[in-house]
Amino acid sequence: MKIVRSWLVRGFSIKWVPVLLLMACAPKNDGNEVPYAGLDTLPILAELTSVSTPLEVVTEPSQKRTELSTDQLSQSRNTAIVQAAKRVAPAVVSISVLRSGRIRATSMWESFFMPPQRRSAGFGSGVIVRSDGIVITNDHVIADAEQIRVTLPGGGDFDAELIGTDPLADIAVLVIEGKDLPVAPIGTVEGLMIGEWVLAIGNPLGMQAADTEPTVTAGVISAVNRNIVPSAYGESQNSAGFYLGMIQTDASINPGNSGGPLVNAVGEVIGINTSIISRSGGSEGLGFAIPIDRALKITDDLLSLGEVQRAWVGLEVEPVEADAWGRTRGVRISRIAPGSPGDGAPLEPGDRLLRVNGRALTGPLDFEGALLDLRSGDRLEILVEGRSQSILLEAEQFPSITAERVTVLRDLELVTVTPEIRGEQDISSEQGALVTGVSDQLSRQLGITVGDVIIGIDQIVVASADQVASIFDSLGGSGRITLHFERNRGYNMRQFYWRR
Repeated sequence: MKIVRSWLVRGFSIKWVPVLLLMACAPKNDGNEVPYAGLDTLPILAELTSVSTPLEVVTEPSQKRTELSTDQLSQSRNTAIVQAAKRVAPAVVSISVLRSGRIRATSMWESFFMPPQRRSAGFGSGVIVRSDGIVITNDHVIADAEQIRVTLPGGGDFDAELIGTDPLADIAVLVIEGKDLPVAPIGTVEGLMIGEWVLAIGNPLGMQAADTEPTVTAGVISAVNRNIVPSAYGESQNSAGFYLGMIQTDASINPGNSGGPLVNAVGEVIGINTSIISRSGGSEGLGFAIPIDRALKITDDLLSLGEVQRAWVGLEVEPVEADAWGRTRGVRISRIAPGSPGDGAPLEPGDRLLRVNGRALTGPLDFEGALLDLRSGDRLEILVEGRSQSILLEAEQFPSITAERVTVLRDLELVTVTPEIRGEQDISSEQGALVTGVSDQLSRQLGITVGDVIIGIDQIVVASADQVASIFDSLGGSGRITLHFERNRGYNMRQFYWRR
């Protein structure tokens, strides 16, 4: 140390003293300590006097700190995101399906020489959630599949058996037979925080990439309990019906990622990636995942009961008037089904419901989202405007449908919608014809399935199953028909050609 510069403070002299600093040991991720040491100087006010004494103080250039080693750099790259991906990725599978579809001939030559049906391939993702080979994916990934194949990241192929599906929630459950299968750690949506990091893992290119390893995209949780109404956002990846109570993320979810897991920063599955809202067809930062808690409930139902047995409380609700800014607060009870759990509760049509199970209600979809995960015996806590205490309702299993069936078009079976059936099946339309049976061929042609409610044909409003039969009987030899129907409380329309 040598003095080369002068420092003068009014009335005081400052002496600079060299001090050796030993930096704290920084722990690595594995618990070992990496020491950092360096020689530096620290200014210390050593003496205060009333004499102004010039003092030259400066230090020679200090020694450069040692550069980080390769091991230290590797540790800095091994982030929580990397660790989370390592935990879950081995259990993320690629799903390939084969479907048969009728090909429409575009020329006379094609009508003679082209086969009437051609097999098409589809792909998606899934995640192994149990060691006995249970795989969760989306219903739309395997819909109408004749053959389903599951490929592990290591390249192992398995023929998958379909255990069951829940089209309402867009969940399908498969099973594969294998030994020492990797299983993804399972988390929960309870306590999710807006802004926390998440990963979307899947196979966005399917087998087109000639690589069985899943890809990873990172983002944050943008919102929870999101309700998707595709018509309000334009075209989306999956435009039919509603999605209720979803997790929203800006992690990229591209075609082929559907069915793969949404993972939190500690490496736990918190959702099943399902849909995007996009006008370009690609990811635009609006991705949605089904909460894993819901997916597991559905899986348990399908494995133990062979079907999803949801419950009801017998309340029908409607929107309330919006304020000057277009905001709504709560929903209004429009009807209470006779004999339902809500029938014996201190509730009346016209009551405004503000919260359900602690969740604020801004519209009917919020209420329906709260009911989606109910099972028989579950309790629903309802806060009613103007009351200091909440009301508890115990959900019951949906009663079975008992009504006279009407056969239409030989392959289509309908029942007239009654107030009781509306309550049993959670139908929003006040009238129509409920589809209780339809052949696979007619389902593909008309685009309808069991559970849909036909509410109109062309410009005719349908009030009963008999009216649908009468309308079809009165149709001419051929022409374009527009079918209007409700599915999962959402409005749908299909156009097709009619020919006798």
